Amino acid sequence: MLIKSINDCEYFQVPDKTVLCELLHPKNDNTKMGCSIAHAILDKNESSLPHKLKTSVEIYYILQGEGVMHIDKQVKDVGEGDAIYIPPGSVQWIKNKGQSSLKFLCVVTPPWMEEDEDLCD
Repeated sequence: MLIKSINDCEYFQVPDKTVLCELLHPKNDNTKMGCSIAHAILDKNESSLPHKLKTSVEIYYILQGEGVMHIDKQVKDVGEGDAIYIPPGSVQWIKNKGQSSLKFLCVVTPPWMEEDEDLCD
């Protein structure tokens, strides 16, 4: 049985400026699974940088806070309980528009790989 807690997770800033921890990833956990799951945090007034995953689908699940999600030319307010589908190759970024931290899960399938992510202008 594999159980991991965000309370024991090491957070770090990724190139898109989001602070996250990899909760479950097959490369870290010696598991065979078709996705990876990270816990992400953006503080008040912060945004991730526009980026895209070339070949992976990404799903954001908002746990806490309010944000504005940008996917290609589409813009939508998001909040607690929202699940956001991000197709492969889509330019995406999210802005925290609330008064507290924006916290969300990032589910990536196939599992996230650094070489699959590109920052965009």
